[in-house]
Amino acid sequence: MQRFKRPQILAGMALGALWGVLVTGLPHWLGLPYIPAPIALPGAFLAPGLVLALMIGRLAQRRFFDDALIGGQPFAPGSAADTDQRVLANTVEQLVLALAVWPFAAVTLGGAVAIALGLSFACMRIVFWAGCHLSLPLRALGFAGTFYPTVIAGIWAAALWL
Repeated sequence: MQRFKRPQILAGMALGALWGVLVTGLPHWLGLPYIPAPIALPGAFLAPGLVLALMIGRLAQRRFFDDALIGGQPFAPGSAADTDQRVLANTVEQLVLALAVWPFAAVTLGGAVAIALGLSFACMRIVFWAGCHLSLPLRALGFAGTFYPTVIAGIWAAALWL
């Protein structure tokens, strides 16, 4: 059964990599002006921050309305709340990676790229969240569509820097 999941995951990863190239390259291909990093970065992190707040709020809501969870008990393995907790943890990991890479990318590639990365991050995290509940290919696309744009922007920025 596991081997049937790999093609679905691979398809999501491939689409996520393509998404990463588009998100990172589109501001330049469209000829968008250079936006200084100090102006762009607050806006770039706004959408990811709002998605993170939504995820935290959803978990808080689950706890508040469930007598078995309201005292801070662990979520049942495999439950929807457990899935949301894992999505939140992965989102925090992805956001830490973004915090390490996007400022350098914004300085090197321009703030329009950082803003595109932020909007993409927010959209793909929602796809990932939905995919974790509904569909393996969506989960793979959401993960790859968050991860690859950051990595591609980091590699591209480093290549230009050198």
